[in-house]
Amino acid sequence: MKRRALALLLLLAACGRGEAPRGGARPEPQRPSVRQTAQCLADLTREGVAFRSLPDKDYGAGCGVYGAVQLTDIGVPVTGITAMRCGNARAFSAWVRNAVAPAAYQTFGSELARVEGMGTYACRNVVGSPRNAGRRSGHAIANATDVGGFVLKDGRRVTILRDWRSEDDATRNFLQTVRASACRRFGTVLSPDYNAAHANHLHLEDDSVSFCR
Repeated sequence: MKRRALALLLLLAACGRGEAPRGGARPEPQRPSVRQTAQCLADLTREGVAFRSLPDKDYGAGCGVYGAVQLTDIGVPVTGITAMRCGNARAFSAWVRNAVAPAAYQTFGSELARVEGMGTYACRNVVGSPRNAGRRSGHAIANATDVGGFVLKDGRRVTILRDWRSEDDATRNFLQTVRASACRRFGTVLSPDYNAAHANHLHLEDDSVSFCR
């Protein structure tokens, strides 16, 4: 009985850290409810975000797209994004418009011209973490977005790979600020501080894990 109790505590601790237990079953895509999706779509419309609703698709092997949209205009051009679960799209749009854009102007005195995405949906497992190697990534259900850099209207380009540990205080502080703001909007945020697999991007996932690194 004590061993079973200890195992349960370890399992809960692992979940609290945003980590899957060793040998855990690969999760199947979880469908958001019709009500959740409808509310999310209404939120995007109210915020003036242009999007196209996408049909649900189950690709098998733990991969699928449910309650997803294709963002077409959030006020700032974004490259490299495709299907996004609506909740993730809502958080991402708010982050770009209400956090990244103001931080860029306040830090550099130039407006944000473009966000460089590095992918949304991809049927694959977690990478860079041997402990979680058998677990499907949030990308497998279109619930995560990777961002590699930001371009300003004055032509300046700030990237995660080159500038995360920049010697320029303003540039480094800008990236730390946008990560901190992302941590208030997404359940999981991973950066170069997490592991080498995230050396060139921020991973933004709309889950309930509350893991920011």
